[in-house]
Amino acid sequence: MLVGANLHVRLQVSLVTWCYVITIVAVILHEPGCSPCFVRPAMHRRQILLNMLLASAALALPFGASATQIRNARLWRSDDKLRLVLDLSGPVQYKTFTLVAPDRLIIDVSGSRLTGDFSQLALDRTVIKSIRSGHYGHCDDTRIVLDLTAPVQLNSFLLGPEGGQGHRLVLDLSSTASAPVQMAAVAPPPPVQAQATDKAHPKRDIMVVVDAGHGGKDPGAVGSRGEREKDVVLSIAQLLAKRLKREKGFDVRLVRNDDFFVPLRKRVEFAHKSKADMFISVHADAAPRLTASGASVFALSEGGATSATARFMAQRENGADLLGATSLLNLKDKDPMLAGVILDMSMNATIAASLQLGHTVLGSLEGITTLHQKRVEQAGFAVLKSPDVPSILVETGFISNSRDSQRLVTARHQQAVADGLFEGLQRYFQRNPPLDSHMAWVQEQKKQAQA
Repeated sequence: MLVGANLHVRLQVSLVTWCYVITIVAVILHEPGCSPCFVRPAMHRRQILLNMLLASAALALPFGASATQIRNARLWRSDDKLRLVLDLSGPVQYKTFTLVAPDRLIIDVSGSRLTGDFSQLALDRTVIKSIRSGHYGHCDDTRIVLDLTAPVQLNSFLLGPEGGQGHRLVLDLSSTASAPVQMAAVAPPPPVQAQATDKAHPKRDIMVVVDAGHGGKDPGAVGSRGEREKDVVLSIAQLLAKRLKREKGFDVRLVRNDDFFVPLRKRVEFAHKSKADMFISVHADAAPRLTASGASVFALSEGGATSATARFMAQRENGADLLGATSLLNLKDKDPMLAGVILDMSMNATIAASLQLGHTVLGSLEGITTLHQKRVEQAGFAVLKSPDVPSILVETGFISNSRDSQRLVTARHQQAVADGLFEGLQRYFQRNPPLDSHMAWVQEQKKQAQA
């Protein structure tokens, strides 16, 4: 049976408190004329006080004064695993095991005591239902119990001090299913029986991949009141995805539909594997000048950035390795010179389409929020470096600006921004529908009916 961590602390405090009480009583009793049996008359009061203080310290030591502290706990989510990190004051020995009916993961940490708190961890939509802690064996051995919603595979390891961080115990939890957990996509609505008047068509929906920037261990920019970019842009991305899903002729996938980290190269890969017709990355960044405000739209530039702000934004966002473009286009079997020509042609066409899309989206945002720049800016954003998928990055505002951040955290403004992005995407594809898409088919049917 586990003894609660709070009980351990209360017991330790109580013992020390009683030691001080005994010390005071001994000093009071050792007044002139008093000679209690447990105090030698020749002993000086200061010596009594020193002895009793040493005794109280000796009683307190076995209850964790020299034990390694479990100071903090952090939780990160990625597309295929959940990572729990325990920050430690020093090295430890530990063991783990699992129990079933119900599913639990047990972490026993020898020679340690818990000084941190698990209550701040966001466990919603994770495999962890709750976290409990207590003691087993000796009073300075800590047991942590993770109550789980399903069985997990565990990979655990210790890390020493590095990069400004101290000792850590890392626990990676992944699904026991044969297939890894995939990045979340918006769930399709339940099938509805087609009306008799609906005419079946062989054409496909336009695929839009929406990327909510940052996530998980990467909060992105943080406002003066603690507003986190990763939370704001996830809300906007989800609202945009819902709007696209309601519109006939569109399909949508979210790079992330929750708070987990996705490397930049995997975002580009995800768009390519989804056979995206368009990739839009949503951000709400910070700028060196706190007065900087308003929305911006960026496209890829093969040359230099169009402004100092664009250069700063690209440098800030490009925190991961880039994906080799030739691998996306499957040019490995081509002559190097031919592959270079094909890649250049593809990139030029993709950038041109991205600029056209960006201009349309910027026009839609102009009626909703202020604009930082009234032109589509260009810079070398890694997340836009897909050679065959037109891509834009939208800065919905500057979370470093107090006025922008106040608006960005409101549901009303987030919905307005999502609607503006949808209108821009819709207008672009109405003018430039993929030839094999439902939208192009509808337009062709209208032309034939008018002929």
